[in-house]
Amino acid sequence: MAQEWRTVLTEAHARLRDVVANVPADGWDRPTPCERWTVAQVVQHAAGDQVAYAAALGAGPWPTEDPFAPSGTIAGDPRSLVQESTARVAAAYAAVADDAPEVNVPLPGGPYPAWLAAGAAALDAAVHAWDIAVATGQPAPLTEAQSAALLEVAQRLVEPLRGFAYADAKDSSAEDDATGRLLAYLGRDPHWTV
Repeated sequence: MAQEWRTVLTEAHARLRDVVANVPADGWDRPTPCERWTVAQVVQHAAGDQVAYAAALGAGPWPTEDPFAPSGTIAGDPRSLVQESTARVAAAYAAVADDAPEVNVPLPGGPYPAWLAAGAAALDAAVHAWDIAVATGQPAPLTEAQSAALLEVAQRLVEPLRGFAYADAKDSSAEDDATGRLLAYLGRDPHWTV
């Protein structure tokens, strides 16, 4: 992952933008794998987290709404919200050296090396893209290669955040693919349906 972090972040942002762009008009209030959150709330959370990653790098202000208490009411176009937040993070990380040893993040335990900091932002975007996709009947957006890279990130970051940002890990079998193992590690049911 250390050599490919820019690609992983770019792909995660693209998947989040694509999934949000394809939410049907009646999809915003649907339940998601993020317990007690609707699609609109997950979109707000994902965009707010990306804004926080950019702000941690000094690229603009922090989110105006708490990403962990999303209202579900999005002012304006949700697609624009996600487009602007991911563009801001991409611009912020464009200024980060590939081998930067300490990159600020909005997470406890940081700063992290560039690959892990960007991986954390990618993990958030990609997994919430999956949440939104499965909640709205879209194809799962995670590829095996992306999931394998993000699992490496998750295994380095998630444990101290369990109970706050992540649920307890679910059981995963040896037959699960990388996406299934990643989702289970993050406390999601890889077979979740509405």
